[in-house]
Amino acid sequence: MFTSLAVLAAIIWVYLVFWHGEPGAPFWHSTPELLPAWPVEAPPVDIIVPARDEAETIAPVMASLLAQDYPGSYRVILVDDRSADETQARARLMAQHDPRFLLIEGTEKPAGWAGKLFALEQAVAQSTAPLILFTDADITHDPRHLATLVARLHAPVGRYRLDMVSEMVRLNCTSLAERLLIPAFVYFFQMLYPFAQVNNPLSAVAAAAGGTVLIRRTALTRIGGIRAMRGALIDDVTLARAVKPGGAIFLGHSGLAQSIRLYPQFADIRAMIARSAFTQLRHSSLLLALTVLGLGLVWLVPPLAIVAGHGLGFIAGVVASGLAIWSYLPTLRRYRVSRLWALALPLIAVLYLEATIASARRYWRGAGAQWKRRDYGAA
Repeated sequence: MFTSLAVLAAIIWVYLVFWHGEPGAPFWHSTPELLPAWPVEAPPVDIIVPARDEAETIAPVMASLLAQDYPGSYRVILVDDRSADETQARARLMAQHDPRFLLIEGTEKPAGWAGKLFALEQAVAQSTAPLILFTDADITHDPRHLATLVARLHAPVGRYRLDMVSEMVRLNCTSLAERLLIPAFVYFFQMLYPFAQVNNPLSAVAAAAGGTVLIRRTALTRIGGIRAMRGALIDDVTLARAVKPGGAIFLGHSGLAQSIRLYPQFADIRAMIARSAFTQLRHSSLLLALTVLGLGLVWLVPPLAIVAGHGLGFIAGVVASGLAIWSYLPTLRRYRVSRLWALALPLIAVLYLEATIASARRYWRGAGAQWKRRDYGAA
């Protein structure tokens, strides 16, 4: 029985490494990279930043946004989502009465809305530009970033026009907890949503990374605006799924945008994962059970087969573990961390699984997702 499980795990890993994704572009290649580019067209852009209790990060974020080298006009619209700290004051200080800066004092969200999405809704209502860039209040931007995003949006995909461009921005990876778990977060995201399939207009796979999302106003209007997804807690993927049926989307990696949010302790990353893990599984106990079984088969059976197996089981464990480690190396290189971290993949999978189960337990207790002093409730 155990030998059969090890062989099945090896077969799964052969599929994942060689066929999961588009031909010639498996998920683990950690591509494409959004390289600096200059736009042929430079329409006006409204950059919308929702911020709630972001006093620690908002100053460098605002400074980077107001320093963009973009040939067209742009505004930075900051929505202060009822912060209890100095977010608003520090943003004003950094803007120094810059005419390109607009501050919106957000109102309390109505029932049924996610807090971030209601903040975006208030900003979109005062936005007029044909292009809108949604970006988080903990992400700093290279001066070339906005120009690069617009250039990519205007580059067609075959006969298809792009309606949205998003990026997996570079996440902070300095603490021990971050080096262990952050590259894996990106790796698992690529596995769940192979970027090549996301970027294929003929594929049904749709995803986005919410740190930076550049979208055409016409596309946002076509899907019913932010209001159409007002209760979504995984707003970036929800937005991508709404946009893609009517227009192509692009998802890539970026070295031009950097998250400066720190996760110094393992508990910080666990909380980040647990916040939306069970939502990702659509609050389904069946999907949770299948996830537990799948993760156990893919990540735990191969190393156990190496330690305790023999014959065919041992060989299958070596093949599966070797392919898993090999596929993780490009992501580790992207984050400039030691290749030895790939040996910890089974442990990492267990930690992610525990956070997912904790997310489900919280939901079953009626607490639901919690973020930024808001509890969304299991309902």
